[in-house]
Amino acid sequence: MTKQEFLAMNDHSLLKPQLTKEEIMEGLQYAKENHCASVCINPCNLDMAREVLEGSDVDICTVIGFPSGAHTTFSKVAEAIDAYARGAVELDMVIDIGALRNGEYEDVYDDIKAVVDATPAIVKVILENAYLTKEQIVKGCQLAEKAGAHFVKTSTGFAPSGATAEDIKLMRETVSEKVHVKAAGGVSTRADVEAMVAAGADRVGVSRTKAIAAEF
Repeated sequence: MTKQEFLAMNDHSLLKPQLTKEEIMEGLQYAKENHCASVCINPCNLDMAREVLEGSDVDICTVIGFPSGAHTTFSKVAEAIDAYARGAVELDMVIDIGALRNGEYEDVYDDIKAVVDATPAIVKVILENAYLTKEQIVKGCQLAEKAGAHFVKTSTGFAPSGATAEDIKLMRETVSEKVHVKAAGGVSTRADVEAMVAAGADRVGVSRTKAIAAEF
């Protein structure tokens, strides 16, 4: 993997709630200059992202029901519609984690599908694997694909643990080729990125983009 191949598959993450406007602006400029796949930014900063990234090849990504997923479907759909109207073309939504663990599969499916159907945006479904068994990860992936999601994603980065190569391999084996797999949470070195790609990830979410790029 080359440095540019890494950057081109990376959603540069600017999701820490304590980031200042100056830090967010610096991250947006970095992603723009280095041609990241997207910038993943909190909804309150979408207007800034649109202004900085307009005319660039960097997509704008934001988060829905983040980071707990414990939001009503109504509020997730409202967030999705608002985000798309403000320039987000990729939406990383957190599932109702408790509902999946409860075996309430119809509710999980309906929640995902409502967000998928709300806009033309690409939807990445965050399972938050740290709280799930392997069987629940498989079921979550199956429900996401059935609902029309474009990606399944490991983690928010706010749980006790993040992406593992083992989970990426399981997710890649579970979904069809139509669905992509994103590794996020704890991906902090070049070796981490390469391990995720080798396991089947075709997108990564990284906040330490600059540090990892310096390893190439």
